[in-house]
Amino acid sequence: MMEISEDSLFQSVKEIIRQSREKVFRIANSTLLLTYWQIGNLIVEDEHQGKERAEYGKQTLKNLSKKLSLEFGKGFEESNLRNMRSFYQAFPKCDALRHELSWTHYRLLIRLGPIDKRNYYINESIQNNWNCQQIPSLPSQTRGIKRNH
Repeated sequence: MMEISEDSLFQSVKEIIRQSREKVFRIANSTLLLTYWQIGNLIVEDEHQGKERAEYGKQTLKNLSKKLSLEFGKGFEESNLRNMRSFYQAFPKCDALRHELSWTHYRLLIRLGPIDKRNYYINESIQNNWNCQQIPSLPSQTRGIKRNH
């Protein structure tokens, strides 16, 4: 049997670990996106309750946030539940979600407004492998980050 050099062995093991971590991230990210989309869908359905327009002023999100936070911890603040609702409203077809993008990407993209603008930045983000800070034309205050030009 041929002996593998230490460096070659290290490089091979390192590549297996890197690929495994990427796979785990992709699976976790896809699952998170689907989960948040489904939650957004349920929130919209609950708010509309079969009516064309939702009734506002209810404390639904606030109460849901409290219960979910007690049960599951961080990540279910009222603002994040609103993001999930907006996510579903901006992307009503689950099959159209691009799993190459993270939840943070989508949180930024849903604020862009017109669907053609969103689609442009979705495609550019994927083609150019943009991280969230590289998505142009989003005001820095929207992202909570400073832009370096």
